Amino acid sequence: MSLDTPPSYADTPTLLIKIFGKDRPGITAGLFDTLAAYAVEVVDIEQLVTRGRITLNALVTSPSPAIATEGEVRATVHGWAESMKLEAEIISGTGDNKPRGTGRSHVTVLGHPLTAESTAAITASITSTGGNIDRIFRLAKYPVLAVEFDISGAETGALRTALALEGVRRGVDVAVMSSGLRRRARQLVVMDVDSTLIQDEVIELFAAYADCADEVAEVTARAMRGELDFAQSLRARVELLAGLDASVVEKVRRDVRLTPGARTLIRTLKRLGYQVGVVSGGFTQVTDPLQEELGLDFAAANTLEIVDGKLTGRLTGGIVDRAGKARLLRRFAAEAGLPLAQTVAIGDGANDLDMLNTAGLGVAFNAKPVVREAVDTSVNVPFLDTVLYLLGITREEVEAADGQDAGTLAAEERLRLGTGGQEDERTGGAVAGAPH
Repeated sequence: MSLDTPPSYADTPTLLIKIFGKDRPGITAGLFDTLAAYAVEVVDIEQLVTRGRITLNALVTSPSPAIATEGEVRATVHGWAESMKLEAEIISGTGDNKPRGTGRSHVTVLGHPLTAESTAAITASITSTGGNIDRIFRLAKYPVLAVEFDISGAETGALRTALALEGVRRGVDVAVMSSGLRRRARQLVVMDVDSTLIQDEVIELFAAYADCADEVAEVTARAMRGELDFAQSLRARVELLAGLDASVVEKVRRDVRLTPGARTLIRTLKRLGYQVGVVSGGFTQVTDPLQEELGLDFAAANTLEIVDGKLTGRLTGGIVDRAGKARLLRRFAAEAGLPLAQTVAIGDGANDLDMLNTAGLGVAFNAKPVVREAVDTSVNVPFLDTVLYLLGITREEVEAADGQDAGTLAAEERLRLGTGGQEDERTGGAVAGAPH
């Protein structure tokens, strides 16, 4: 048979061998060593271990009549399984799996917790769109339970619409992406800063030192009511900072708190060869140190004007607004040599919508309802590293990579659980310029 021609088992008698029991080393090798005596061909294998129990499925061709009968194979496999204190089931049939239906998608479900009721509703919605669940795989068990479903037979857009509605009803996050090589390709990830990469709104941190927090909040409220656009509201709020001593900049940097999981997200993406950037309606006086500290490839924000050691209440250069964020995403992608289809944008506010809808994947992170309704994917748990699961990266892969850095994982998990440490993303401590 030519290597260019895939083997066809359509009319070939086959045996589906299913092995169950307590997992231990050597089971898979033992089964196939037993089958080797009958010169069968392997058509398919799948193995899963859950709470120490193994489920091993092997689809093999039936033995040639010149070598043995199916009955002899059955007796041998059952005998081997009994000797290993395992259970075996053997089903005769013809051929391989049926071809998967057209329209293939990955569905990622994040639950905190994931209940049986919500799982039943999500899977019923998949079926209602004509989709078939081909495979289910747990990506992570903490800080949220993340499960991925491989789906065939349903159009991705219809599946996304149905599951988004069901996810909202059930209080779980559901992301639907088309299957394909692009998901595995190296990508560019661009994040908003305020209330996304960090837990704070930087203008509010400055306002606290200028003793004008209430006035800034009122301008923000006017913008949210539509009385001011972003540029107008930003200028109005910055004007309230006029006369503030420039030494406050360093204080604000120390006050900034990374969102839980931010370091893990960026560190993991960088290890995988992704490029990572931020765009912010905030200020370069804060984003520049973050870029250096976190090793970001790109950063853009507004710049506060400082003259004679004082904030003037004005900005220098152009304003990074809603349209500007989308333009910067395109620019970063061009500089990275990547198509927009291989970009991911993460943000929480209406000011991020153009960017979220320009990217290949837009993720609304703990976003306002108007933002969640306008994008395909949302994450509503307070851990930024859960975005990794949407990209098909498992928690085990993250931990294995962290294990290469002595002590990193243990330290971060102690902090996640609140058992030690004060200056890390998971406890909300100061980060800008902090040691790590």
